[in-house]
Amino acid sequence: QVQLVESGGGSVQAGGSLRLSCAASRYSYTSNCMGWFRQAPGKEREGVATVNSAGSTGYADSVKGRFTISRDNAKNTLYLKMNSLKAEDTAMYYCAASRWRGCTTLLKGLDVAGWGQGTQVTVSS
Repeated sequence: QVQLVESGGGSVQAGGSLRLSCAASRYSYTSNCMGWFRQAPGKEREGVATVNSAGSTGYADSVKGRFTISRDNAKNTLYLKMNSLKAEDTAMYYCAASRWRGCTTLLKGLDVAGWGQGTQVTVSS
């Protein structure tokens, strides 16, 4: 079972920035697609961004141009840089590893090999 540990959440004013990190263990999964999800109170968990081991990325429309996903394969760490934060970005953010190298299904929440415990992001307007 892949182990994922997120960090970097916090409280920030609208327009501010945060960078989330996710440390992954179990080598077999760190070659696979990884991504970030979020869940706001009363809402379903939604895919935010994905990245494969070659660095190809995908984003939800709501965060395009504001969020940047990246990974350091040598450090087995996934990142999410969030700029121009809005109140509607407030949520618990989770990282996830896919069962596959490709990212075709992960952003939809499918084929997930493991989830982190989440880190809270709160944006005040």
